[in-house]
Amino acid sequence: MGLLVRAMTADDCDAVAAVRIGGWRWAYAGLMPQAYLDSMSVEENAADQRARLKDTTDSRVVNVVAERAGAVVGWGCLGPCRDPDVPDGAGELYALYVRPEHVSTGVGRALARTLLERAAVDGFSSLVLWVLKENDRARRFYEKAGFTPDGAEEPFDVGGASVPEVRYARSLTRAG
Repeated sequence: MGLLVRAMTADDCDAVAAVRIGGWRWAYAGLMPQAYLDSMSVEENAADQRARLKDTTDSRVVNVVAERAGAVVGWGCLGPCRDPDVPDGAGELYALYVRPEHVSTGVGRALARTLLERAAVDGFSSLVLWVLKENDRARRFYEKAGFTPDGAEEPFDVGGASVPEVRYARSLTRAG
């Protein structure tokens, strides 16, 4: 089936929240406290998505969705890097999630390719992202997309547990 990657709209917020929370529950099972994953609310996240989409004043914050057969099956977001130790001009891949049943079907690669191209066009010199240290599947995905660990690590506090994350980086060119 064909895949369309397009800009996210306010009408996509419910679907994006379902993608994000489904992605967290699937990808982070065994890596984060299960009680935290179980407590996540699609409705609350959809409201947060609407607020963020409405309140985004930085035009360099980009939200895209992947759509297959009219249904949102993936979501990605990037914008300026939030890390103070990263050189000016860097962007950050804030999120990239795919419905579990669409993992390994090209959805993630299409989202990543679109976001890399957009980051380069928007003038970011590099792109960083944070990934759970124990999330081997995601780490392999990002490494295939040209990202490498840059040596930064930090704990991510979630549900009363500290889960280690590692930062990945990739240089960009105008062609992504």
